[in-house]
Amino acid sequence: MQVNVQSEQRNRCEKKVVVVMPAYNAARTLRMTYADLPHDMVDLVILVDDGSKDETVRIARELGLELFVHNRNYGYGANQKTCYREALRAAADIVVMVHPDYQYDPTLLPQMVAPIESGQADIVFGSRLLGADPMKQGMPWWKYVSNRFLTWVENRAFGLNLSEFHTGYRAYTAEALQSMNLATNSDKFIFDQEVVAQAVTLGLKITEIAVPTRYFPQASSASFLQSSRYGLSILYLVMKYGLHKSGIRRSRQFESLSRRYRIEKRAGLSRAV
Repeated sequence: MQVNVQSEQRNRCEKKVVVVMPAYNAARTLRMTYADLPHDMVDLVILVDDGSKDETVRIARELGLELFVHNRNYGYGANQKTCYREALRAAADIVVMVHPDYQYDPTLLPQMVAPIESGQADIVFGSRLLGADPMKQGMPWWKYVSNRFLTWVENRAFGLNLSEFHTGYRAYTAEALQSMNLATNSDKFIFDQEVVAQAVTLGLKITEIAVPTRYFPQASSASFLQSSRYGLSILYLVMKYGLHKSGIRRSRQFESLSRRYRIEKRAGLSRAV
């Protein structure tokens, strides 16, 4: 009976789903995260190790993951750039980022993918601020307050109405990733918010689902100082986006490479895009 249920679920997603895991010192939680993935819906799991000092790479090999290893620690944004580049090379239709620190629930992947499959969204965020109180789940109060404030700022700047912008649980269509100029983004944590600014500029559809979050010692979490720097970088990004939108100072970061040109002729056929 279980086989039939899994087969039915898999048939609901005819597109190729690739899970990407940006990893840094995730040895203690990688097995748990991988085990909880709904493997009947996932075609490929890619892990990019960003210079870990623990056994992350060894465990990834044991699990048989598609593994890419940075020669040093480049940063969270740089890790995602490699993740998405390799997922697109693997001909993914839908790419889901799952942090291997087990903080976000991997079993919710079908809900993350569903809005994309139905054509309702190009990008899906797993929000910690929908549903249950994140502070009761262990989120520090200062992180909750800053998250709320920065989300309010970004909603105003980007014309959106999201409950949270700062989630690490995200799903993208391949077309969305290809349309954004990801190479111009930072190698640091601000990468995620630069992606939002690019998506808004390109008119991509963003939606969100509620995702309960686990806070425990093994789960990664930014320090107060790191979070403060991150908050300031978001305010700078919002200002930069505002200048671009108003035309005062245009930035190529918010321009799509694929929209700079049109196809005049291909394989003997002339057509416009």
